[in-house]
Amino acid sequence: MPIAVGSQPLLGPVVGLVSWTFVMEAWMYALRLPAISRYKVDTSPSMTTADMNAKIPRHMQWPADNYNHLHEQPTLFYAMALALNQLGVNDGLTVKLAWTYVGLRIVHSLVQASRNPIMIRFQIFAASSLVLAGLTAKAAMVVM
Repeated sequence: MPIAVGSQPLLGPVVGLVSWTFVMEAWMYALRLPAISRYKVDTSPSMTTADMNAKIPRHMQWPADNYNHLHEQPTLFYAMALALNQLGVNDGLTVKLAWTYVGLRIVHSLVQASRNPIMIRFQIFAASSLVLAGLTAKAAMVVM
């Protein structure tokens, strides 16, 4: 029987961020696949990622970089959101913080994949880290 999301609102941000990761995967492939043939990138098994990337303009690699980033710190978000969900913590503030984290990661993706100004991107990342730290603190308080 399906779980009513209304009773477990932290599942929404989890599904939202996973869905966004697929959007970034599509963006990555939309740039990378044509670039492989356009720039005559050797894709033989002996080539390293660095060798292949050396032929593709850096700005065309930004979506791929971001896709990789969505598999780093967000894994901690998934763990915290699911832990809070299991603990039954689903108050309005916690859910808003979870959606804020997702929103900041989406903004981070758009900034990185389009223009990639490092200091702006860092500020967005730092803000999302603070939100994640808040969610972690909330879980720690409940567990202890």
